Amino acid sequence: MSKSKLLRMDNVGIVVESLDTAISFFSELGLTLEGRVLIEGEWAGRVTGLDHQKTEIAMMVTHDGHSRLEILQFLDPPILSDHREAPVNALGYLRVMFTVEDIDEMLARLEKHGATLVGEVVRYEDSYRLCYIRGPEGILIGLAEEL
Repeated sequence: MSKSKLLRMDNVGIVVESLDTAISFFSELGLTLEGRVLIEGEWAGRVTGLDHQKTEIAMMVTHDGHSRLEILQFLDPPILSDHREAPVNALGYLRVMFTVEDIDEMLARLEKHGATLVGEVVRYEDSYRLCYIRGPEGILIGLAEEL
C-alpha cells in the first residue's frame, strides 16, 4: 500500500476582530483579495468543533498565486481567548514571513496602517535584512529583504 503524499500548503489562517482593517493592511503589504464569504451552519462547526458557527472569511493571495492567507472574523460563537499581545517566544502560532523588495519602504507604508517594529531591522550575513512587526490587532508579521 502506497503512502499518501502531501500536495501543498493551502493557506495560513489568522483570526481577527476587524476583517476590513486586516484586508486593508494585507492589501498594503501586497496581497490581493481573492474572495470574501460568510460561512455558517452545522457543517462548518463540525470541521472546527465549534458546533454552529458564523464566520466571515477573506482569502488573500500573493501576486505569484502560490501563497494564501485566510483571514477569519468569528461572528458567533464569541472569541474565547486573545493572543494578540503574546511575545515572540510564546508557544503556538508565531508569525507569517513575507519577502519584500525594499524593507524600509514597506515599513514606512505599513506604519501608516498601524504597524510597529517589534525589535529592529537586522542583517543576517550577506543573505537577508529581517524584522518583525506588529500589524493591526497585534498580528505578528516577519519581513525579509533578500540581499
